[in-house]
Amino acid sequence: MSRKHKFHEKEGAYFISFATVFWIDIFIRMEYFDILIEALRYCRKNKGMIIFGYCIMPSHVHLLFRSEKCQPSELIRDFKGFTAKKLLQAIEDNTQESRKEWLLWMFKKAGSQNSNIKKYQFWQQNNMPLEIWSLKVFEQKLNYVHQNPVESGFVMEPWEWKYSSARNYCDDYERILEIDVNL
Repeated sequence: MSRKHKFHEKEGAYFISFATVFWIDIFIRMEYFDILIEALRYCRKNKGMIIFGYCIMPSHVHLLFRSEKCQPSELIRDFKGFTAKKLLQAIEDNTQESRKEWLLWMFKKAGSQNSNIKKYQFWQQNNMPLEIWSLKVFEQKLNYVHQNPVESGFVMEPWEWKYSSARNYCDDYERILEIDVNL
């Protein structure tokens, strides 16, 4: 892995994106979105995750955050490990999941290609963290995160996407997850 794609400054703020294996669209059902939101809430409340911005797309997550405990790598590792287990269990238990067999087959296929995985691999292993070293970079990344659903054609305005912190930066929209910076 390239030196620039690691968490070097443990006290710093970071922009990261992480995706499901094969870019599978998982986050198309509310119960799967809710698992991620609850995990982010838990990390914010109990693990020292300071969240500046986020957006959950069908196949990936964007996050601007800092680790209060100066352990960004460990925090993201634990978050991804926990959510992978919860999401895989939710898929297995969901009697309404029409793609269940295919999804589990794909996750198993991804897991079989990685010697560190016992059965299923849910998330791609790379996070590509980018340290936020200035207000300008913060604003660029936050804008990128919030524009992602617009650029994908899901909504016309960033705050219309339910699972985005764009709503936290507006006054008139229900917030799904509290964040730690509200300009």
